[in-house]
Amino acid sequence: MNGREVIARRVAAELKDGDRVNLGIGLPTLVAKYLPTSLHVFFHSENGIMGMSPLPGEGFEDVNLIDAGGRPVGALPGACAFDSAFSFGLIRGGHLDVTVLGGLEVDEEGRLANWMVPGEKIPGMGGAMDLVTGARRVIVAMTHRSRNGSKLVPRCTLPLTSIRRVDLVVTELAVIRPTEAGLVLEETAPGVAVQEVIDATDAALTLGAALR
Repeated sequence: MNGREVIARRVAAELKDGDRVNLGIGLPTLVAKYLPTSLHVFFHSENGIMGMSPLPGEGFEDVNLIDAGGRPVGALPGACAFDSAFSFGLIRGGHLDVTVLGGLEVDEEGRLANWMVPGEKIPGMGGAMDLVTGARRVIVAMTHRSRNGSKLVPRCTLPLTSIRRVDLVVTELAVIRPTEAGLVLEETAPGVAVQEVIDATDAALTLGAALR
């Protein structure tokens, strides 16, 4: 199992029956693949769909049915499509239970930076600012380190997506919960030692009750 799969499977375990969930572009879209078949979750995409599902298979692509990243997706029975204004009304109105977003940095205050990559041209923040502010629960799904070092840092050096503290960070090494007192290491991935997580992290970590 590669690191991205470890992250997606662990995030999927956080979702509950009936949740309305937005999946960000990239790694978060993998989460839909690992939901138990008994769990009924309504996936939302900010370009205007509720009831999104993974593509059933090759040959089912429809240019009119895509996610926010432009990738072809499927739709569950009862799914609905709407315009961007209605979609963002759902987000800003607090009608999404969970959003799962990728991350470039999360700092000790639990603040997320995920939209500006230094040296690369990007179209802008997109819906990330609205999602972090409006969703009831924010889960960051990201690799623990980049080629530049730890993504969990004392203070974000990249522009913030929002000043709101995110609720959970899931990496291939650990599950970390940002709190008012700092970052709490709640669990490590299978086969990963606590010290390995600490050594891979620039931010200060406090051990959760299960690891103390």
